[in-house]
Amino acid sequence: MPEPVLVFAYGNPSRGDDALAPTLLERLQTISSDWLGCEFLTDFQLQIEHALDLQQRRLVVFIDAATDCAGPFELSELAAARDESYSTHAMSPAAVLHVYRSVVRETPPPAFLLKIKAEKFELGEGLSGNAVQHLQQAGEFVERLLGEPCADVWRQMLVHGHA
Repeated sequence: MPEPVLVFAYGNPSRGDDALAPTLLERLQTISSDWLGCEFLTDFQLQIEHALDLQQRRLVVFIDAATDCAGPFELSELAAARDESYSTHAMSPAAVLHVYRSVVRETPPPAFLLKIKAEKFELGEGLSGNAVQHLQQAGEFVERLLGEPCADVWRQMLVHGHA
């Protein structure tokens, strides 16, 4: 039986700041006893099969590195949508929700996307200096989210820009 809250981080740990989400997930797992009822998954990219990971979840938060954040991180609520990524190898979180709705024939669980500000994605590089700071700030924010696993509370915590 899966845990009710899914934290799904995706990115390539070998490509500079693309390691932000998997790195955050590793840190969360070291203190995961604070969040009973959470499951942590990671992959290089989202794929169609990940729709099944959403089954029997009360809440989902996807975590990814992004260059388009106004601040160190942003949290937004997702809606199921068939987008351009629907037919590609790597999918968007919204497309994964759409596949879930299509395959399982149920409304997907409330899902959110936490984007962490990234700058450099060079192969073989570590995190950039700014990304390390953004990671710290996003980590503190996610700890608050997981401390209150309720969609209505998370909606009140939506962040666009600086926290």
